[in-house]
Amino acid sequence: MQYNIRGENIEVTPALREYVEKKVAKLQRYFNETPNTDAHVNLKVYNNDQSVEVTIPMTGLLLRAEESHTDMYAAIDLVIEKLERQIRKHKTKVNRRAKQNGGIHEIIANSADATATAVIEEEEDEAFQIVREKRFDLKPMDTEEAILQMDLLGHSFFVYNHAETGTTNVVYKRKDGRYGLIGPERE
Repeated sequence: MQYNIRGENIEVTPALREYVEKKVAKLQRYFNETPNTDAHVNLKVYNNDQSVEVTIPMTGLLLRAEESHTDMYAAIDLVIEKLERQIRKHKTKVNRRAKQNGGIHEIIANSADATATAVIEEEEDEAFQIVREKRFDLKPMDTEEAILQMDLLGHSFFVYNHAETGTTNVVYKRKDGRYGLIGPERE
């Protein structure tokens, strides 16, 4: 795995580079062979907020995580934990599909390369499979009432009809604890 480490408003020192490479290299233990890809690491510093963004594009899987902390080394540790969770989740999903299809040994024994390719393409198609659909009447309300409803339900977003404009809007809770509003453009 090749490392592309860049810094915004921070100099990437040899110690910092070595720490990032050591931590990202820990992810290789989740794979049978070392992935032949580039790991893009972007270190950013703005005021007291230090963030790390890691992107690892691989065949059939894009690993990406971003984390912020007041300490750069702690941010690196947190982003690696996020990436490990993503890898474990992906591996669990692949293993579950293999069991549903009669086991991985069954798939290998009964299939040629063409069938194996078909299984991989099927997995990629299922990545966007809708597993649940929910429909409901949009009640006219103002933005404050929509936020109260969202918090009451414990959701991270809420869809509603704005009482004054009659347009469909979405309120959502941001990572910083504040709220955002998505709506159509006004003419």
